Amino acid sequence: MNKNIIIMGVSGCGKSTVGGLLAAELGASFFDGDDYHPASNIDKMASGVALSDEDRRPWLDKLVRVMRDVDSSSVMACSALKKAYRDTLRRAGNVLLVYLHGSQEVLLERLTVRSNTSDHFMSASMLDSQLATLEEPTDEAEVLTVSIDQSPEEIISIIIQSLS
Repeated sequence: MNKNIIIMGVSGCGKSTVGGLLAAELGASFFDGDDYHPASNIDKMASGVALSDEDRRPWLDKLVRVMRDVDSSSVMACSALKKAYRDTLRRAGNVLLVYLHGSQEVLLERLTVRSNTSDHFMSASMLDSQLATLEEPTDEAEVLTVSIDQSPEEIISIIIQSLS
C-alpha cells in the first residue's frame, strides 16, 4: 500500500525543503500544501492575518483529494497545526506525520532570512500566531517528531529509518 507522508510544523521549520528532498529520495510524488491555498487565503496571510478554521476547511479537503488521487506514495508539506486538521488529512489513508520541531529562536531566524531573500507570503511576524495555534502532535498515532537542529539530510535519514 502506498504511504502518504505529511511533513508538518510551523512556517520556517523546513517542510518544503525536507519534503521535496524526501520525495526525491523515495521516488514519491511531492506536493506543497501552500500551492493549493486559494488566493483569498494567501492574501490574508500576506496581510498578516491568521487563517480561521473555516478558511482552512476547503483547503484541507483538497489536500486529502490530492493525496488520494496519486497512484504512488506521496510526500506533502503542510502546516497541519491543529489535531483537527491532521485528523482531516488522515482521511487520505495510510498517513505518517513527520513533525519538524524547533525552538522559536531558530524558527524566527529562519523566517527572517527567508523574508529577506524571497517573496514567500508568510512573514516572520506570523510566527507567534502559528505557535499559539500549534497543537503539538504528542500522543497521536503515526507521528514522528524530528528536531530541526539537524541538517535536512540528517532529518531525511531519520525519516527513512523510521519507515523501515
